[in-house]
Amino acid sequence: MRTSRAFLGQGFAFPLRVTPNGAIATANEEQLVQQSIWLILATSKGELKRNPTFGCGIDDYVFSDITPANMAQIAHQVRDALLRWERRIDIVDISVTEGEAPNQLMIGIDYRLRATHAAGNLVFPFYLLDEGGAGRAT
Repeated sequence: MRTSRAFLGQGFAFPLRVTPNGAIATANEEQLVQQSIWLILATSKGELKRNPTFGCGIDDYVFSDITPANMAQIAHQVRDALLRWERRIDIVDISVTEGEAPNQLMIGIDYRLRATHAAGNLVFPFYLLDEGGAGRAT
């Protein structure tokens, strides 16, 4: 069992921060997978110059209206990005729903860790631009 959990990894915590004893904070196993999913969704394709294909194409919808078709396309973009970049999970379901805030979509991701079969979920807020707003997740 220890070998399969090691597959989940260990790395720097996101966002990068220092612990009270002065060390760089780290993330382990399931927490690292969730942070990886968040980074994939929060990174626009082309944003990383050394790896321009990394990320998710949801930023293409920042100026779009909230419609069922656009919400389905966003779910498709998320699924494609996670299938390509996060191989430690199997996707169970992806849902895109309107959030409580204006111009907000909530992207729900239900997944299963391949190494342990543990279920996980993450909700990623995505904001569409309005006249004075911003379109990046916070």
